[in-house]
Amino acid sequence: MRLVLQEFLSLDGVSQGPGSPDEDTSDDFVRGGWFVPHLDEAFDRVATTWLSGADAFLFGRRTYENFARDWPRMTDHPNARILNDSPKYVASRSLTRAEWEPATILSGDVPAQVAELKRRPGRELQIHGSARLGRSLLAAGLIDELRLAIAPVVVGGGRRLFPDGGASAGLRLLHSETTPSGIAVHVYEPTGRPDFGTYGADA
Repeated sequence: MRLVLQEFLSLDGVSQGPGSPDEDTSDDFVRGGWFVPHLDEAFDRVATTWLSGADAFLFGRRTYENFARDWPRMTDHPNARILNDSPKYVASRSLTRAEWEPATILSGDVPAQVAELKRRPGRELQIHGSARLGRSLLAAGLIDELRLAIAPVVVGGGRRLFPDGGASAGLRLLHSETTPSGIAVHVYEPTGRPDFGTYGADA
């Protein structure tokens, strides 16, 4: 399976709490729900197309618990079946039981276990949110594709997908589009270490 990271971001790179004010209030974050005003039918179609390629999902603990709280009750949503019925893997040091089934808890050497999952037959193993998990797997060279949906908003604080001091990564743009509400969708393929150069006529 290919490992795909899908993230909602603000223009200033925030990934925390895009869906509601109480989605993730850790570290006293009070600006959640910033992505919701920009949702439109065009992005719904993009998200549905992405989900249709998933054979399994990989979550960090916090995102898993949020999804497990909401999606079993959203049976009328067109994406509910694939999320509720597909295999789910949860990277967590603290969970001992995952009630939103079918689910398997990954602990210990998570990158090694994810590498093993990637060797299984299938299309995509998708990470939705779970920015810290996604960032660590990108640094480990395990991410095959990044799908970033960037809302036209500056949140001004909160946890970022790529914080200062993180690992560097080169990317190749595969696809780009903008929805009527202004969500910029960028799809990238990691290319390893980035190139650095000097700008100038003689460079």
